[in-house]
Amino acid sequence: MIALLFSVASCKKELDVKNPNSPTPDQAKTETGIISLATGGVYINGFQNGDSWLGDSYFSLPMGYHELLADDVSAEAANQNVNIVNVPDYVILDNGTKISTSSPQKSNLRINNARNKQSQNMFYYEWTNMYAMNNAINQVLALVDDVHFSGDATTRKNTIKAWCYWWKGYAYAKIGSIYYAGLVNNTPNTLNPNYVNSAAIIAESDKNLSAAAAILGAITSTSDYTTIMGELLPSMSQVGLGTVPTPAMFIHSINTMKARNILANTRVSAMTATQWNAILTLVTNGITSTDKVFTGRTNESDINGWFSAGGGTVASLSAGDPASTTFKISERLVQEFKTGDKRFTNNFASSPYINQVGGFTFSSRWKLYDGIQKQSPLNGAIVLANSTPGAYELYLAGTYEENELMKAEALIYLGQIDLGLASIDLVRNAQGAGLAAVSGTGLTLAAAKEELRRERRVALVFRGTAFYDARRWGVIDDVSKGGGRTNAVVYTAAGVLNTKATINYNFLDYFDVPADEFVLNPPAAGSAAIVNPN
Repeated sequence: MIALLFSVASCKKELDVKNPNSPTPDQAKTETGIISLATGGVYINGFQNGDSWLGDSYFSLPMGYHELLADDVSAEAANQNVNIVNVPDYVILDNGTKISTSSPQKSNLRINNARNKQSQNMFYYEWTNMYAMNNAINQVLALVDDVHFSGDATTRKNTIKAWCYWWKGYAYAKIGSIYYAGLVNNTPNTLNPNYVNSAAIIAESDKNLSAAAAILGAITSTSDYTTIMGELLPSMSQVGLGTVPTPAMFIHSINTMKARNILANTRVSAMTATQWNAILTLVTNGITSTDKVFTGRTNESDINGWFSAGGGTVASLSAGDPASTTFKISERLVQEFKTGDKRFTNNFASSPYINQVGGFTFSSRWKLYDGIQKQSPLNGAIVLANSTPGAYELYLAGTYEENELMKAEALIYLGQIDLGLASIDLVRNAQGAGLAAVSGTGLTLAAAKEELRRERRVALVFRGTAFYDARRWGVIDDVSKGGGRTNAVVYTAAGVLNTKATINYNFLDYFDVPADEFVLNPPAAGSAAIVNPN
């Protein structure tokens, strides 16, 4: 497994990573050592190592691919193939002109799925991050029972175990939600050639998340739990919503993640009432508006962290003058904002830019404000990007808005339309949108679904769910199979604005297993297919 290529990294209180080989497993046999290993395994092995190609974290490059594929942003630089991976098969402009790509996405991705093309291989990065995290956490679980703890030793040990099972559940959720097949490996530094399909990986995610919830539900010493969580979470993250969650809040995050596992991996057309009710049960005990959640943040000096303020997130790489940003704001994202939405005026401004290198749908009239430049009107709505060190709160997992919108969707599809619309209103109010309520207005089922679709695109931008949505809604499918997007806004390379364009994306829905894994670890007999036939 390629996770074995990464050593377990250090993680001091400020995540000083000058010594990448400490603590060793021997040093991790103390309380402080095992905490350091458990923290570094997540933030360094999982979110930093291997991600310095474009930006400097998991949330800049692997999550950048997600935002590209969801058509939230585009790119023109050739680094890591980011100007190619999201070029649609074709676009039909308002006047009937059809422009097609000469390099279909699926073919391009597979040409680059080779060990000698690692830097250009989109399949490589997320797999590497999540299995590196999983392996490091496996090591913590193998050591923790032999560590002597102070205070209430059982609570302290179980808090670390809950942390481990949460992050293992997270890693498996990420793998199962983006790869066609994966590996279940719960022993440190071992090779497993038995590939299983994505559904089995999601089942393993749920198993680990349930294990974490069971431990948290039995915590007896809140003070010892809080002490250990305060050491596991990087101190710079413990601001705003990133302070230590109570055990109940932690369980809420688990339930939101389990609900996402169902939603993200089931086509809307295939969802059953049983699944909608399962989601509703989970989100009813999911993240609330006052819960603390898992976040990332730099410190005010922007040093000794696991990502940088200016390069560690998709938001920071998208903010500013589009002539100099890595990612450019998509016209299709902007068209989702309703007239009068204060979130739009607080974050976007006119700045036409013709993309000279990227795809034929990549040019845009818009830029994203960067809070550091102090250009936003600060009208009370949410701020999407701020590269001021210490100012930006990066969401690592679920949020209140995601939980509430999953509740809205479940209610709408179960026939409780107005209750679902009320949840959409709650999210808009929480983000300062300033829009009139849609609940109580008598919207039809079709209109309610459209409100939900647009709101997820707007409220959850840069939070890692947009590609899952595009896939489950069928937007990325070939037009011949009911996919694509109509009435799309497209700003052409000639500076011509189209508002009724048809885009045929025809993207791969789940990634193939990367060559750096299957070449070094060939599938054993009986393994699931590792290449997506779609």
